[in-house]
Amino acid sequence: MVGSDKMRISWITKAPDTPAIVKYGTSPGDYKFSSSGTINSYKYMWYQSDEIHEVVIGPLKPNTQYYYICGSEGQGPEYNLKTPPAQFPVNFVVTGDLGQTYWTKSTIEHIAKSTYDVLINPGDLSYADRIQPMWDSFGRLVEPQASRRPWMVTQGNHEVEKIPLVHSHPFTAYNTRWHMPYEESGSNSNLYYSFNVAGAHIIMLGSYVEFDEGSDQFKWLESDLSRIDRKRTQWVIVVVHAPWYNSNTDHQGESEADGMKAAMENLLFKARVDIVFAGHIHAYERFDRVYKEKLNKCGPVYINIGDGGNREGLATKYIEPQPNISKFREASFGHGQLLMVNGTQAQWTWHRNDDNEAITSDTIHLTALSSISSC
Repeated sequence: MVGSDKMRISWITKAPDTPAIVKYGTSPGDYKFSSSGTINSYKYMWYQSDEIHEVVIGPLKPNTQYYYICGSEGQGPEYNLKTPPAQFPVNFVVTGDLGQTYWTKSTIEHIAKSTYDVLINPGDLSYADRIQPMWDSFGRLVEPQASRRPWMVTQGNHEVEKIPLVHSHPFTAYNTRWHMPYEESGSNSNLYYSFNVAGAHIIMLGSYVEFDEGSDQFKWLESDLSRIDRKRTQWVIVVVHAPWYNSNTDHQGESEADGMKAAMENLLFKARVDIVFAGHIHAYERFDRVYKEKLNKCGPVYINIGDGGNREGLATKYIEPQPNISKFREASFGHGQLLMVNGTQAQWTWHRNDDNEAITSDTIHLTALSSISSC
């Protein structure tokens, strides 16, 4: 998504003569509109990427099916996408730490069966881990869904891909392949940005870029939160990679989580953020509304959902006894869906991958904090 009525289409070709053009329309085979864009590539040690095309199309009508082709006619297949709605209801799918495994394939198949509008991923996409062709195989894996609905992502630790003295610039592949709409939200970095869908404001933060008070990201977050109009966007969602609350034994005591929480938790609480999604932990856990380690009816609900299907396996060990702020936790692969019914009510469901069906294992009803007078 790019702004309120545009979409960025990106694709990769080996052929050097493929133009950065997307032709599109609302009927199959009838492309009344055309947009052009840019071609880029990157080097990573001895790897040279193929040509990465980016084209922004629009203005587009909300909640509308479009059909499009990339490049010149006859060079590739026809794709189709549906734009998100401008009003409620709106349905988000949330899944993190995807990777490229059997469980990844299962998660994507389950997601494909849902009628979602936008996918949100809190980081750790391809698990390429410096093996650059795996970014290409990941693209082929997710293309059937990523070509049909907007995928909005942030970065995780597996996207850093920095090698001291050999490749000192982090996020090279991620920033080149996954261009998010940071410019439109006043950010100076592709690693943190925000966007609106219907009556929801979504903030994607970067756990692996400076976040302390005084940093560019902190200043941008403070400014972004101050501009929110809760009469227009009743819901506010924040997405990070490293979770601020976590009762799993994995990834305890990490500065990317604890430091970011110490720096930014107060900003989120004052802004009455409704939900904070995180990945990193390869399991599912839902916390109650929390602030400063304690139950607080005006704090965000924290949900860890780094269970998309990575190759490192599940994080099966939890701290016992279960903290009173932790309401549901399970080490299984799966995905979540957030259905915002209107400006005050939403339903969250977590779907476990089991027996080839998307089993609903956890569900809660949420009320937007903007509608609660005491908050």
